[in-house]
Amino acid sequence: MGHRSLHPQGNRTSRLSDSRPNDEAHANATRLVEAGRRKQWCSVPGQPGSVVNPPIWRASTHLYETADDLAKGRPNANGHFYYGRRGGPTQWALADALTELEQDAEGTELFPSGVAAIAATLLALLKPGDELLVCDNAYEPTRNIANGLLAGYGITHRAFDPLDVDGFAAMIGPNTKVVMLESPGSLTMEISDIPALAAIAREKGVISVIDNTWAGPLGFPALVHGCDVTLMSLTKHVGGHSDLMMGAVSARAPQLAQIRRHAQMLGQVVSPDDAALALRGLRTLELRLKRTSATALEVARWLSTRPEISAVLCPQLEGTPGHDLWRRDFSGGCGLFSFVLAGGADKKARARLLDALDLFGIGFSWGGYESLALPIDPASLHTLRPWPPGIDEGSGLGLRLAIGLEDADDLIRDLDRGLAAMRES
Repeated sequence: MGHRSLHPQGNRTSRLSDSRPNDEAHANATRLVEAGRRKQWCSVPGQPGSVVNPPIWRASTHLYETADDLAKGRPNANGHFYYGRRGGPTQWALADALTELEQDAEGTELFPSGVAAIAATLLALLKPGDELLVCDNAYEPTRNIANGLLAGYGITHRAFDPLDVDGFAAMIGPNTKVVMLESPGSLTMEISDIPALAAIAREKGVISVIDNTWAGPLGFPALVHGCDVTLMSLTKHVGGHSDLMMGAVSARAPQLAQIRRHAQMLGQVVSPDDAALALRGLRTLELRLKRTSATALEVARWLSTRPEISAVLCPQLEGTPGHDLWRRDFSGGCGLFSFVLAGGADKKARARLLDALDLFGIGFSWGGYESLALPIDPASLHTLRPWPPGIDEGSGLGLRLAIGLEDADDLIRDLDRGLAAMRES
């Protein structure tokens, strides 16, 4: 599946660069509008004019002009028709656009889900006998991949405390080849010092991979901060409408070649229809992130005043552990955060809260236009540090909120009704 930019870093082209110098820097809002809209994706050769959006090219079979043409073959890079498993112009346009957003990336590979992106990346970078270090607050499917899929191939793993930068170097052993990072941490939302951890990994010759779905390249340019590989679930913010599943991996040149080759051997490919939906969502990404981030902060501040809540785990919220690191390294966030119920609450009380909500749906995923709420019990998932420093576990029960595009006051009123229902005996 061809999903790599046609041009090496420093010489990539977007629609803007058809008529302007390649080294001209554009703001994120402009890049989101223009990226992936090359004339070759949006026009017919020999015909004047073009269309705004890359068309949807549905094709399993790509044709050659002659037998000699077939014998010459095709380069294994985007922009060269070969076979549908390597993608076509619609998928290439999306990969091109994502690479434009990921500073320092050589290119981007697309996968049918975020979990597929994680699994394929780790399988590509690790071999039997290697060791993977996984941050203790990683996404649960990442842990499952390490415990199940990788273990079956003779790849071992250990968890490490992502908040213990001083002790991280000692965790790296002779067989450690990859470290899996995530910031904020899944469910408990800790902010790690990613630049420091990535620098230590590089000094030790270890590849750093980060699940950067929460902030994405607009809020946290992971490769600029020292990571070698960055991945995200396009199902979330990029899609933005809860109607597609897809993942993406952007990387530097050595790792990108490994991941691309492995993805092709696994037969990983995404639908051109889904790629078109992701391109559509990409255009409004910055606007939606700003809106959901602002609403999330407003809701988080309100929750922090409530006696039923013992802690609000939101990196953007002043006073939250890790907020200073978030301010230092991040330029944005999103609408996903968690909170912990005060002591005395039980699962029945939490269920009453959830059942009383009207605007918040109960369901997995996030990053869509609608708000979601989900019960969480992260203490059972983390092995080294169940909660961020200074946080009283309280009841040990939590909820994760994914804030959508609804009005903040309406969401607060909905949560107020839920908390009232929770207090009923």
